Amino acid sequence: MLRRSSSSIRLLSAFASHLHLHLHEVMPFSANSFSLLHTPYSTSATKTFHRLISSFNHMLRMNPAPSLIQFTKLLSALVKMKHFQTVLSFSNQMEFMGISTDAYTTNMLINCFCRLHHVDFGFSVLGKMFKLGLEPDIVTFNTLINGLCKQGNLVEAVNCFDNIVALGYQPNVQTYNVIVNPLSKMGKFNVVFGLLDKMGERGCEADVVTYNSIIDSLCKYGLLKEAFHLFSKIRSEGILPNVVTYNSLIQCLCYSDQWSKASKLFNEMMDLNIAPSIITYSILVDEFGKEGRVDKARSVVGTMIQRGITPDIMTYSSLIDGYCLDRQMHQARNLFNVMNRKGCNPDVQTYNILIHWYGKWRMMDEAEQLYNEMLLRGLVPNNYTYNALIRGSCHTRSPGEAMKFFNNLCLGGYIPDIVAYSNLLHGFCGQKNFDVAIGLLHEMKRYKLKRNIVIYGILMDGMCKAGRLKDAKKLFSRLSVEGLQPNVTIYNIMIGGLCKEGLLDEAYKVFRKMKENGYSPDSVSYNVIIHGFLRHKNLTKGVELIGEMRQRGFSADNTTVALVVDLSCKKDIILDNL
Repeated sequence: MLRRSSSSIRLLSAFASHLHLHLHEVMPFSANSFSLLHTPYSTSATKTFHRLISSFNHMLRMNPAPSLIQFTKLLSALVKMKHFQTVLSFSNQMEFMGISTDAYTTNMLINCFCRLHHVDFGFSVLGKMFKLGLEPDIVTFNTLINGLCKQGNLVEAVNCFDNIVALGYQPNVQTYNVIVNPLSKMGKFNVVFGLLDKMGERGCEADVVTYNSIIDSLCKYGLLKEAFHLFSKIRSEGILPNVVTYNSLIQCLCYSDQWSKASKLFNEMMDLNIAPSIITYSILVDEFGKEGRVDKARSVVGTMIQRGITPDIMTYSSLIDGYCLDRQMHQARNLFNVMNRKGCNPDVQTYNILIHWYGKWRMMDEAEQLYNEMLLRGLVPNNYTYNALIRGSCHTRSPGEAMKFFNNLCLGGYIPDIVAYSNLLHGFCGQKNFDVAIGLLHEMKRYKLKRNIVIYGILMDGMCKAGRLKDAKKLFSRLSVEGLQPNVTIYNIMIGGLCKEGLLDEAYKVFRKMKENGYSPDSVSYNVIIHGFLRHKNLTKGVELIGEMRQRGFSADNTTVALVVDLSCKKDIILDNL
């Protein structure tokens, strides 16, 4: 253990100068700073909380006062209940009453500040530790490093890590895990594997938590091969994977449509007596549902129940989504009702799923009924809810009805996002009501919403389909003024609009200009321009582009095939090149 000497001063000053802290300042928390107003605890937990408050007040009045150990036990109980502000308030009262503190209690205070996203005050407590002659330990620094990471200050966290190593503190596996997790999430895998090497050099062995962070991030970045390589490596080194490891890999396999491998991995878990968690089952239900394999998803839920695992909101919501995707809205609503009967109250996400699909399948009466039910239950709709209703109203009723709903929301304080405007623009452009659409484009400025390439694409596509190519070209030329770069979708819209008007030479120039501007034509680009040439009987150019499309590995779509078949009676060469 280091002596509290110049090394401690260097450590403290390094942190202070780096974070610009005033070490004498500690966030004040008064005796009545805690509140139950936003505490989502059960009645039992609330009673326990009040009992702890009563016990604390009683202890303060005792003479002589109880030992610090008794106070620490009470504070620890409050920390477990996540009443961090209350712990800080009680600590202030203890200090005022002259009750001494120790390193364990001080670490608890640092943890509370970090959990409240006030890591700067956590460092202030560190300074106070030195003044009181208390020696920080690796738990102290792990807490502070974790606090920095949670606030997104990864650079400061790494600097803190380097400082404690330089001053002779020995990082433990928890220290490394705190750093490895955010680095992995950022995809800094070279740095992460470098840290693993340093761990080995320092005699600190990585554990399954360390590797789970890396494997999960590798999976999320689509690096499945690397994730399985690491999975094999840790098993060969005698580190046993747990359910978290398998969950990451199974989810990635399902997402990659590798169902047989996912099933094999699931069975491997069972053979190793690693019990699937509710998260495992929810992953399978969600992925099966999204794949349209709702019967399989329902079977997984049945297996869960047989094994004594009660489905949660996530599981039910995933299965409801699967039913909706399969247009089994009656079954979806029945399951929604089952949730209510079993005391698993649907949340905003569950309502949003049903509202979205009711709108998608032109059942707006049911969508509005659910929306009103949400309000009666005291649930607060979010932008996804509103956007689903706006989109559904445009699709099922009329853009005018959607606009009325939108305006009423705005009068009530709703701040629309770019998705809301996208939905309205789709609706009005589909009706060829471009005056309102352009008005919406200008209105976005009022809410300081940056008009992106998607917004312009909706307008340009509507204009081209309505034969207003001149207006679409004006918008196309304005993109650079708005600081936007046309993407493949925008080029395809313009190529299609030009071809529709018979401006094939101009369309071909735009087609070739794509590559000059850093965008390679995709399958849609080729099919759109080939349609144009074939429809206007320019067979030579059409055949040439069909050959080029095949060389690029793209296939003809149904429209292209139909045109080719129609013309092949006259030009057999076309079929030969398809």
